[in-house]
Amino acid sequence: MAVNLNSARSSIAFTLGAALHTVHGSFKLKRGSMHFDTETGHAGGEIVVDASSGVTGIADRDKRMRKDVLETDRFPEISFLPDRVAGGLLPSAESPIDLHGVFQILGARHEMTLHFLVRNQNGGVTAASDFTIPYIDWGLKNPSTFLLKVSATVQVRILAAGSIARVSNAEP
Repeated sequence: MAVNLNSARSSIAFTLGAALHTVHGSFKLKRGSMHFDTETGHAGGEIVVDASSGVTGIADRDKRMRKDVLETDRFPEISFLPDRVAGGLLPSAESPIDLHGVFQILGARHEMTLHFLVRNQNGGVTAASDFTIPYIDWGLKNPSTFLLKVSATVQVRILAAGSIARVSNAEP
């Protein structure tokens, strides 16, 4: 089975706790396509986010996030490269699917499993996943200042939409 994500119908939102308030923001999906073999558990493909698309609604904070934390001039993309899948896609029902792979940010690779709830709808698919990124432990700059302290982790929510195609066993 192969899934091609629709960038216009997909979103990546994030929430960062802070001492005085919570920061909410979003990123744009650049591209996404994956293939799965639920019998063997093999998966491949990529989910790619445009790192420079990150916005929180405050221009100065967004500029600082892109320049100092995400270093988008050097690392314009954030990606997830799946290698294993667990679970199966039920027809016209919600299915829990675990997708293991490598999350790449700032040129570093971090192994993780994303837990998705996926709905198959007449050849279309929607999927949602919530997960935590320990961005400071992963080497990203802590954006805290003298007066503003932020959490060492960021919460991420992926809402993805795309189309499903069946592939034969002869295809890679």
